[in-house]
Amino acid sequence: MSPSQSTLDKVRVFNKYVTNKVLIHIAGRDFGHFAILTHEGRKSGKKYRIPVIAEPLGNGFVIALTYGKKVDWYENIKAKGGGWLYWKHKNFTLANPQFIDAETALTAFPHRLQPVLRRKVEYFLMLDSHQ
Repeated sequence: MSPSQSTLDKVRVFNKYVTNKVLIHIAGRDFGHFAILTHEGRKSGKKYRIPVIAEPLGNGFVIALTYGKKVDWYENIKAKGGGWLYWKHKNFTLANPQFIDAETALTAFPHRLQPVLRRKVEYFLMLDSHQ
């Protein structure tokens, strides 16, 4: 049984103001699966940085939308056509956001992480990248 939307919203808000403040300092390093996604506000033009779960796949990266499609960062990436990713101490420009099926997306992630993502994440975003 999946969690209710109100539960997800509470977790999302907690993570936005607490967990993400910690993760942003360790994301993008050689260990772990967190990267730093920089996106530009679709209305404000302001740049935002958030930790995301991302792995390379083909000529780009797959990002797990852990809170579904109704998140500001996705709307900003979609409106602007891309963003930037800091992953394993390297910066990448991202473009052409498209949803991909879970089974294809999961191949990018380590086997030990796949069962958790399969249960918890419904949407995966694929973006082309270049350094």
